[in-house]
Amino acid sequence: MGRRAGAPSKGDRREQALLDAAEVLLEQTGLERMTVDAIARGAGISRGSMYFYFGSKHEVLAALVRRTMAEIRKEASITADDLASSPVGAMERAVKGVEKMWRDHGTVMRAAVEYGAVHPDIGAAWDETVELFTATMRGVLARAGVPDGDGPQEATALARALCWMTERTFYQASRSLDDQLAQAAETSIEVWRRIMTAPAPPGGRAGDAGADSR
Repeated sequence: MGRRAGAPSKGDRREQALLDAAEVLLEQTGLERMTVDAIARGAGISRGSMYFYFGSKHEVLAALVRRTMAEIRKEASITADDLASSPVGAMERAVKGVEKMWRDHGTVMRAAVEYGAVHPDIGAAWDETVELFTATMRGVLARAGVPDGDGPQEATALARALCWMTERTFYQASRSLDDQLAQAAETSIEVWRRIMTAPAPPGGRAGDAGADSR
């Protein structure tokens, strides 16, 4: 009997098992102490079989980052399509979604930040994801009344600065020994909300969200 349409192949299942094992080991031992042998054992396959999928533990980490980034990009797409909610409501949902990703996959996301400069494929996956969120949140800011342009006080630049601020805020919170992710989310939401609801200064360059954004 053939494989069901849409069902993962044996190779796909093995690759996902390797990524799952690597995520567990990353949490337990960190990247430096994580070994190829340990990843293979965790996935229930031989070391030789693992090399069919990945050439090194760094390739495994890059694939793990890409898998996690795919989840974040899906969240960004949902936010971009959420035209029924107010801009502030869409923003709050997006930030809470980012909080959940840091809570569920914080080890992978910290590794993406910390090893991105050393391994360009990891850094590229992370940067592309933040830029995708920037594009999504630019649209949200524009709906809130921020001028939709490329100037330093307009939607694109503000969205980029706020997205990287949010990324760094969650990164720092995830490194804390106590749980500070919820506080990081609340603080980030407050900063976003103030930008989105601020009255326009002389010249009309900043956002004026008005009643529709609340």
